[in-house]
Amino acid sequence: MENEKQEFTITVYTENQVGLLNRIAIIFSRRKINVESLNTSPSEVQGIHRFTIVVVESKDVVIKVVRQIEKQVEVLKAYYNTNDEIVWQELALYKVLSDEITEKVKVERLLREFGARAVAIRKDFIVFETTGHREETNKLMEALAPFGLVEFVRSARVAIIKESAGFHEKLKDFEKREPGDELIENEYLGKREAVFTM
Repeated sequence: MENEKQEFTITVYTENQVGLLNRIAIIFSRRKINVESLNTSPSEVQGIHRFTIVVVESKDVVIKVVRQIEKQVEVLKAYYNTNDEIVWQELALYKVLSDEITEKVKVERLLREFGARAVAIRKDFIVFETTGHREETNKLMEALAPFGLVEFVRSARVAIIKESAGFHEKLKDFEKREPGDELIENEYLGKREAVFTM
């Protein structure tokens, strides 16, 4: 359904310019869209950065947002995808009191079950790390709560689009085109990709 809200991941390839993040944030705030997660990182192309933005919205609204993002001078391309069209992970850290955790033998089994590992061991606390989907990292948080969990933090989402080729290949094609007003979905270049045509 076009108007039914669901989770979308918006991927934006951009030149790394001061002030761009603020302008992108304004696009979401003007439409009263809450950003669930935001990550920025270098991409596979030197000098090109990648924004990964998670929102819960209708497809119609997401298309309009992607359109507005692509109007920014420094933005080279923007995509939108549903969760089944991407491979994604989040990193989580859990700080647990040492006295509590070392006395409980079943904690070790619990950590193995969730693929967690210790990344810092101190006299008074231990920090565990794991990666996964939000539901998985939340389950481990709930499971560690009775064992002296004092702090929990989760990173923003990192995601890769399943169907798309590397951006550096597409960049050559996009450099030959001028943006127009019509928005189409181009299956060849990757599902849910917003492409402007003349």
